[in-house]
Amino acid sequence: MPKTISEINERIKKGEAVVVTAEEIIDLKEEKGVKKIVEEVDVVTTATFGPMCSSGAYFNIGHTKPKIKIGGGRAYLNDVPVYTGIAAMDIYIGATALPDDDPRNKIHPGEFRYGGGHVIEDLVSGKDVRLVVSAYGTDCYPRRTLETLINIKDINEAVLLNPRNAYQNYNVAVNTSGKTIYTYMGLLHPNMANATYCSSGQLSPLLNDPLYKTIGIGTRIFLGGGIGYVYFWGTQHNPGVPRTDKGVPRCPAGTLAVCGDLKQMNREFLRGVSMYGYGVTLAVGIGVPIPILNEEILEYTLIRDEDIYAPVVDYSEAYPYGKGEVLGEVNYKDLKSGKIVVQGKEIKTSGLSSYAKAREIAGILKDWILKGKFLLTQPVAPFPGHESGYKFRPLVERR
Repeated sequence: MPKTISEINERIKKGEAVVVTAEEIIDLKEEKGVKKIVEEVDVVTTATFGPMCSSGAYFNIGHTKPKIKIGGGRAYLNDVPVYTGIAAMDIYIGATALPDDDPRNKIHPGEFRYGGGHVIEDLVSGKDVRLVVSAYGTDCYPRRTLETLINIKDINEAVLLNPRNAYQNYNVAVNTSGKTIYTYMGLLHPNMANATYCSSGQLSPLLNDPLYKTIGIGTRIFLGGGIGYVYFWGTQHNPGVPRTDKGVPRCPAGTLAVCGDLKQMNREFLRGVSMYGYGVTLAVGIGVPIPILNEEILEYTLIRDEDIYAPVVDYSEAYPYGKGEVLGEVNYKDLKSGKIVVQGKEIKTSGLSSYAKAREIAGILKDWILKGKFLLTQPVAPFPGHESGYKFRPLVERR
C-alpha cells in the first residue's frame, strides 16, 4: 500500500522509521525483494560532495554608527570583491570571485590560491574575516569608509545561496590535443592520457530520483553540514535529454538551487578549492532523503554504478567550442575502477568528487532521521520533467 510523507514523518517521530543509504538499499534487494522492501523501508538517503561553482553566500552585517550604505559602493572580504547592489548592508560573495590583484592566467597556468570559496570556508571555520568598504555617502548614510573584522557569530544573517548544485550526471573530460590543458574538470594530459569525472554515481541525489518524483521546491536536505532546502530547480536545468529505459539521463540534466543557514554549517562539508589554471570554487556537501512512497520510487533508488552512463567529451576542442561531439559513453563502475576504454584506448580515470565523503554524508543524514532530528518535507511544487518541453537554451548573440 502506498505511503505518504506525513505517515513517514509520524514513524520518524516515534522512532519507528526504517532508513537506509542508497548503497545499502542495493544489497537489500537481493536479500528481500522489491515488495518486501517497500513495506519495510521508509527513506533512502543519497549524497554528493564535490566542486560546485554556482555557489555563494549572502550576509547582512548590521548597521554601523554613523551608518554607511554599502549598496552601490565597493566592498571586499579578505580582499575578495563582493556584490553590493542589493541594499545598504546586504552583500553577496560568489564562490568563483577573485581578488583584484590576482594575476589570474597572466602567468599560465595560474595558481588561484584564494577566492570566494575560501572566504566562505574561513567564515564557517569561525575565523575573523576583514571587511573593507568604500561608499559614496548620502544624507541618511553619511559614512564613506569602513574597515573592520567580522565573524560569522556576530553578523545578523549568513545564508548559503547556491543557484546550481548537485548536477544530475555529468561529462567525462578528456583531452585529445597534443598539449596539457587546465579546466574546471581538472588537469587533462595530452592524447587522452587521463579522464576526469564529477559525480557520486549510485549515491547521487538526482540519479536516485531521475524523474523528480520526490525532489522539488521545498525539499529539506543536508547542506554543508547543516539543514538546507531546495528553493527552485537549478540554473541550466535541462530535463529533456536522452535517458535510459529507467529514466536515468545519459548526459548532464537536472540541477538543484539550494539554500541554508551558513551558521549551522562547517568546513568538513564546505571547502574552498583552487583549480590550477582555471580559478577557484567551493566544494559542497549535499544529502537528500528519498521517501519510499511506492514501488516505482524504490526501483529508481536501486540504480547501480554500472547502470549509469556518462558521455566522454573532448575539452580541448568539442567542449570549449560548443560542438556537442561525444567520443563515447562509459559507466560509473568502470570510471571508479580507475580506467576506461574510449575508442580502443585505455585511459586512467580520477574523480573530482569524493565518494567517501558522499558516503559519510548519506550516513549522517540517515542518523539524523533515525534520531528524529530531521523530518521530510512535501515539495510545494515539482520540477519541470523530461516531457515538459523545458530545456536549457544557449545564448543567442545579437548585434
